[in-house]
Amino acid sequence: MSLFNLGEKAYVMLENGRIFEGYSFGAKGTSFGEIVFATGMTAYEETLTDPSYFGQIVTQTFPLIGNYGVNDEDYESKTSVVSGYIVREWCNTPSNFRSEGDIDAFLKKHNIIGIHTIDTRCLTRIIRESGVMNGVITTENVYEKKDEFMEKIKSYKIVNAVKSVTVSEKEYYPAENGKYNVVLFDFGYKYNIRRELVNRGCNVTVVPSNTTAEEIKAMAPDGIMLSNGPGDPAENVEVINNLKDIAKLNIPTFGICLGHQLMALANGAKTEKLKYGHRGANQPVIDIALDKTFVTSQNHGYAVISDSIDSEIGEVSHINANDRTCEGVRYKKFPCFTVQFHPEACGGPHDTAYLFDEFIGLINKCKEDK
Repeated sequence: MSLFNLGEKAYVMLENGRIFEGYSFGAKGTSFGEIVFATGMTAYEETLTDPSYFGQIVTQTFPLIGNYGVNDEDYESKTSVVSGYIVREWCNTPSNFRSEGDIDAFLKKHNIIGIHTIDTRCLTRIIRESGVMNGVITTENVYEKKDEFMEKIKSYKIVNAVKSVTVSEKEYYPAENGKYNVVLFDFGYKYNIRRELVNRGCNVTVVPSNTTAEEIKAMAPDGIMLSNGPGDPAENVEVINNLKDIAKLNIPTFGICLGHQLMALANGAKTEKLKYGHRGANQPVIDIALDKTFVTSQNHGYAVISDSIDSEIGEVSHINANDRTCEGVRYKKFPCFTVQFHPEACGGPHDTAYLFDEFIGLINKCKEDK
């Protein structure tokens, strides 16, 4: 963004009272949310359209955002559900043959308040040291409304996250020469999960998050995919209870991110909120069986507690090389495996796309065993 045209003033205020002053881009107004940071150097379009960011104000740690513009083909969902967007600098002259507009227009279109020209490095350090905290992003004078805003910040809580982003009815996506029928639970799924399945010959039926075991049984799918999504996994009591019955169907199942957490909760494990989460495209994960470390794309604020997994039901299959948190579970009593990271990657590294092939292999094995 040209320093000669900074725009109107905008502010970010944290739950600890710290105020950052910057300049407005995108929509005008005031929005409350949980302030998090994402470390990706690219893929800001995918970040902005990832439903897992529901209720959160996203800070990009990379200093220049928007240099290759935006285009509808890179969206990971139909819209954007972030509560605000914080960058050091945004580019108002994107250069890319695929670009259909700039990030300022994108934010205005989706009514998202943005702020630029603030010290994102300092803000990120505060979150790393103190943990994720609530805050407000506003184009109003924060000093005049400080007490009012602080009261709302302290009472803010992300609720009904999955219910807010899931589809309301089934959606069908056929593959060319489709060989398998897969049900994709929409807890806030990223489109690239569906693309990876379709590219492997799967006819995909996206279903609402509250779809029951009886409904799944009537569809008779070859496999079940549990998607990523936003919020506290333990909040989804109805889904967790459904998954207990779905597991009894013995249909090959693959879970990603929130889907991984929900399946763990359905099998008696526990989850915990991380200090500042894993959000970015550079998280190292160890596949224990392969004894290899892969670079992964991640976006989550909760994790499954490894010690809470019943050894008779499942075992940890992947661990985070940085903080040793659980990154995957393989189940022993029914055909299911889940991972915390994003093997569909987009955007990010493709190191773990092999897990989709493993899912197809599990489907084939179960077909042969029948």
